[in-house]
Amino acid sequence: MKAVLQRVSGASVRVDGREVAAISRGLLVLAGAADGDSDDDVDWLAQKIVNLRIFDRDGKFQRSLIDCGAQVLLVSQFTLLGSTRKGRRPSFGGAAAPELARRLLERLAARIADLGPEVATGEFGANMEVELINDGPVTILLDSRERLEPRRAGPR
Repeated sequence: MKAVLQRVSGASVRVDGREVAAISRGLLVLAGAADGDSDDDVDWLAQKIVNLRIFDRDGKFQRSLIDCGAQVLLVSQFTLLGSTRKGRRPSFGGAAAPELARRLLERLAARIADLGPEVATGEFGANMEVELINDGPVTILLDSRERLEPRRAGPR
């Protein structure tokens, strides 16, 4: 799974002119599921989102979402999986099928909420208008396929 985290002082999502979700201080998370992603990817991403220290204290990144009591606005965005290697039009062949992507994104929202933060979501598959007040700006990219594998015990 891929995600773009943006620290915000406020963010909202509109669908067909109506607001479907909004948060105050926290993270706007744009997330996309790749073909082959699993619950392990969801769990890793949820832990990273909740525990990443990207909120200021004394001018340094020392606080996480949990430390701040901040919120999450999770918005599905399959275009994060777009490949621009060939041609001038992105290819989305690496994105998960809609049924799998929906399941993984719903699990991600639930997992984040289980870890503590309040979570609001956009509307899966809808044409959404996302509005945000970027705080910093602070923008972090996460990709579950780039995580470090656990170290294995044994001789070196």
